[in-house]
Amino acid sequence: MESRHKPDFGLSGKVAMITGSSRGIGRAIAQACAAAGADIILGARREGDVAALAKECEALGRRAMTVTIDLPNLAQARESIAKANARMGRIDILVNNVGIGPENLAENVKEEDFDLTVDVNLKGTFFVTQAVGRLMMKQGGGRIINISSQAGSVVLKGESIYCMSKAAINHLTRCLAFEWAPHKITVNSVSPTFIHTDGTRPALADPDFAKQVIDHIPLGRVGETSDVTGAVVFLASPAASLITGANLLVDGGWSVA
Repeated sequence: MESRHKPDFGLSGKVAMITGSSRGIGRAIAQACAAAGADIILGARREGDVAALAKECEALGRRAMTVTIDLPNLAQARESIAKANARMGRIDILVNNVGIGPENLAENVKEEDFDLTVDVNLKGTFFVTQAVGRLMMKQGGGRIINISSQAGSVVLKGESIYCMSKAAINHLTRCLAFEWAPHKITVNSVSPTFIHTDGTRPALADPDFAKQVIDHIPLGRVGETSDVTGAVVFLASPAASLITGANLLVDGGWSVA
């Protein structure tokens, strides 16, 4: 069979930058991209939190470095992006994984929580993407993947601001996909449901809460980080070269039930 008919899911020779990579989904994405062949830039609030992960990636034969990305500190983020680009020579893949979501009923939302959520989830994502996107334009292309949430497509009680920010990320994804297509930059988002991580473990340990979650998921289970990393590696790979502006829901059918 001719090679042009074979989908290529590998990331060999690529450099991937993952923000929020110290734990949970971000950490798993970094591990999966390294396993697929990419060199890795690990963004975290504290570089020490990802030092061991960098060594894991290097043990696979990859180049790896750590940088400080502590949103909403945009000046620091821009400096870290420039540092990473200078050392690694390029950034082919950006995975925007940083996100927060203080819970509160809409009538009780505090202005400071509103501002911080928007500053991190939306403003931070935009300007990190802008900085990396400018580099990708100069190098002739790239892949940008925003980690959104099913919250951008469904209603979650007590999370109106988080839902709003993720809905905005989904539309921003489409806007950037359209604007940057001439530069050979694809922009997509991945929207997970509840995923087993250290962050969700306390809530999912409550049998009543876990049952409520699973009752919303037609496939009948909470997600694993591998469910998300598979989607990310696919969108970052040559196999997804004609996909842009898409929001891939990894939600077990929650959004269509």
